[in-house]
Amino acid sequence: MIATKTIPDFSLSPRVDQVGIEERASRFTKRSIKNETKINGLKLALNMIDLTTLEGKDTDGKVKQLCYKAQHLMDTYPDLPTVAAVCVYPSMVKVAKTALGNSGIKVAAVATAFPSGQAPRDVKIRDTKFAINEGADEIDMVISRGKFHQGEYNFVFDEIAAVKEACGNARLKVILETGELVTYDKVRRASDIAMYAGADFIKTSTGKISPAATMPVTLVMLEAIRDFYYKTGKRIAMKPAGGISKSKLALHYLVMLNEVLGEEWMNNQWFRFGASSLANDILMQLMKQKTGVYQSADYFSID
Repeated sequence: MIATKTIPDFSLSPRVDQVGIEERASRFTKRSIKNETKINGLKLALNMIDLTTLEGKDTDGKVKQLCYKAQHLMDTYPDLPTVAAVCVYPSMVKVAKTALGNSGIKVAAVATAFPSGQAPRDVKIRDTKFAINEGADEIDMVISRGKFHQGEYNFVFDEIAAVKEACGNARLKVILETGELVTYDKVRRASDIAMYAGADFIKTSTGKISPAATMPVTLVMLEAIRDFYYKTGKRIAMKPAGGISKSKLALHYLVMLNEVLGEEWMNNQWFRFGASSLANDILMQLMKQKTGVYQSADYFSID
């Protein structure tokens, strides 16, 4: 099945104008947002968050607490949306699935030797299938950056396609680890590879290295999604992850999303934030808008 895929020549991916992309990204931070629009934007951003715990010391209790928070962000605030998903290691999927019950919140699992991606393909496939069998709704995989840097683009393509096949009906987020790709041209090429190989989402980062998500990098990926949509008619989702901890920055990302891809992408089916600490800052900002005063950070759980 994978061998029959038509693989484009990814060496021909468009070049990125570094100065142009950085100047355009900076303009999105200068938009004036009215108060009512700001509140709606904060609620939308909250609903786009994947609450995440990916530590070696994760326990059942920690995952259950995160799932409780996902469902009860602030019970004293009426009509507050939930987050989009809870993201955990495959070994914690069953715990999260049980804790979330019928809430509608997705369970995402990192797989494929996250975060390094340094494992044989058969190990990555087994890792993915294990998470799916445990009940994961979404899989976050990492590409083989070493193979990418060696110019083995067909290897990267085939590996993504194989993982996508192993996902069955679950959605696949492909993590490029853009901080290790270094240049915008490589970010664009990796985005193209992931989308043509079958990614449902393209995602910037694991959150384990710096730099993680940046607005210029995200803009490069959004433009890749736009071009892919124009060429194929297939819509791909986007997930910037890591380094987005403040509400104001999240609103800048939403302005950029709206102007590059439009209203159709302005929901959590097509856009996510991988930024657990962002949730608390949004809650603080919403309470400030409602009451006129900031609540102490002590009122919010530490993820």
